[in-house]
Amino acid sequence: MKRVLIVDDSLVVRETLSAIVSEHPNLCVSGLAENPFEAARFIKSEVPDVILLDIEMPRMDGITFLKKLMAQKPIPVVICSSLVGKGSRASLEALEAGAVEIIKKPVISTKIYLEESKIKIQDVVLAASNVRLGESRSIPNKQAIRKFPDRRRKPPSNLSSHQSKVTVIAIGASTGGTDALKVILKSLPNNLPPVVIVQHMPEHFTAAFAKRLDSECAIHVVEGENEMELRSGVAVIAPGNKHMCLVGGPHTYRIEIRDGPLVSRHRPSVDVLFRSVAARSKGTAIGVVLTGMGNDGAAGLLELRKSGAFTIGQDEVSSTVYGMSRAAVEKGAVEVELGLNDISGSLVETCANSAGKGALAPDSR
Repeated sequence: MKRVLIVDDSLVVRETLSAIVSEHPNLCVSGLAENPFEAARFIKSEVPDVILLDIEMPRMDGITFLKKLMAQKPIPVVICSSLVGKGSRASLEALEAGAVEIIKKPVISTKIYLEESKIKIQDVVLAASNVRLGESRSIPNKQAIRKFPDRRRKPPSNLSSHQSKVTVIAIGASTGGTDALKVILKSLPNNLPPVVIVQHMPEHFTAAFAKRLDSECAIHVVEGENEMELRSGVAVIAPGNKHMCLVGGPHTYRIEIRDGPLVSRHRPSVDVLFRSVAARSKGTAIGVVLTGMGNDGAAGLLELRKSGAFTIGQDEVSSTVYGMSRAAVEKGAVEVELGLNDISGSLVETCANSAGKGALAPDSR
């Protein structure tokens, strides 16, 4: 049973979160705190497995408390915020300060939204409770590369066995994915084929996340918009609370942003994106599944591999939570499993080899 400490200055929010957490058979509430000072007293008497933390609180804000906590007694922290306006920027600061994940405060306006909020909160809190803090997760891991050849074809002689010209790269991630995506995207040149990404996160946060990545990367990073045309050197992140699909192709791709029910317990769903890429790319894609809890992306990555795409899974050593990659490996969807620092190099090598020596995808602008 994982113990959860809830820290929020709103009594209604504390009670709502407490009811949601307590409904899960593997979670229990160890304490309710109105502010970080009360939280510190709880931690002295009983250390929780995970903390649900608000950002805006009197006496001490959540980010200041988070920084003190990470410096003195690292505990997995999930930020629970309204995520609007300044809140989304503050949430990015919280991730950089050591928060594991960010979720939106429960939506109680309708029964459907409340149920979806409950599922998301429970999943994220459970995932956070399994995070291993204090370990470097982005270490090179070349000695631990695992290959999973497709029995239908000759095993690859190297990591970049993809022969068709790569036209699109699809990436899926969840818990720990914000850090993993930063490592990968910062190492990519601006002449790769277009990149489409699903990172499990709430609405209002993805735009700020994309903007922050764009300022740090050679490639252009944007939040996806309906009917947006994909271009080389551009990475598109699915907007929070919306599914993103690939349409068009094979020479000109567009993205479609959709509403719809949760798929594999998520919206946006990695499976939704991967399946659309498999259907449209006709074997000219690369699929990558990164760190995260659950199995979203495993079925879609298998469809990608069966279509002829080159598929990569992040290895256990470098994963914050080895769940999505493990599920994809067990399903037979992963062709090679790599450490986080090796993934960007494999993407560049595969694209270069498929396009011809020294040539990557031409800029279609």
